[in-house]
Amino acid sequence: MMEPVMPQQLPLALEMRPALARADFMVTNCNREAVAWIDRWPAWPVPALCLYGPAGSGKSHLAEVWRARSGASSVAGADLIGADADILLGDDTGLVIEDADLALDETVCFHLYNMLKERNGHLLLTAQQPPSRWNVRLADLRSRLGAALVCEISPPDDDLLVGLLIKLFADRQIAPAPQIVAYIVPRIERSFAALAQLVAAIDRRALAEKRAVTLPLVRSVMEESL
Repeated sequence: MMEPVMPQQLPLALEMRPALARADFMVTNCNREAVAWIDRWPAWPVPALCLYGPAGSGKSHLAEVWRARSGASSVAGADLIGADADILLGDDTGLVIEDADLALDETVCFHLYNMLKERNGHLLLTAQQPPSRWNVRLADLRSRLGAALVCEISPPDDDLLVGLLIKLFADRQIAPAPQIVAYIVPRIERSFAALAQLVAAIDRRALAEKRAVTLPLVRSVMEESL
């Protein structure tokens, strides 16, 4: 008599909370300048810094490091639309605006910049494009952004790919064998988003099949994604 086939257990879609401390951030040539400016705060020569780069490049990680150090509040660019700048900023002397190039109320952003400048505070913006490529129509805001510090975080080099892979696995309590990392690096799209998606897919497969993260499992996940 054949044993009944048990249905495959589906892993719950639990939110992963990556480590966001400064010590958790890998520094290489592609992000060294941005990290240096975060570490240099509050000795910025101007009130605003913009970090730009592809999705998943570490912009939000560095912004969170700075927010924790400075006591700043944080909002998405879309949250500025129709907002009251005085209520939004309150008594803060620091503000992070994430994804500022995707949606931005220019008038509110201009008022926030001026308020922070008057308080000797600072503004940190994150974006995928530099401010010079934003479609900013308000001349005064365009002038303020033109004077801001601007740092690019470029696609990862091999050293950062290895470090980020290990960190992404560690955030999920997985310690990958060296041969797994060596297999992934030359075969993965060189983007932070692709790394994060792959590690998430590997973790889901391991949980669903109740298997350890082995090279055959990783190879199977990567082949299916092609």
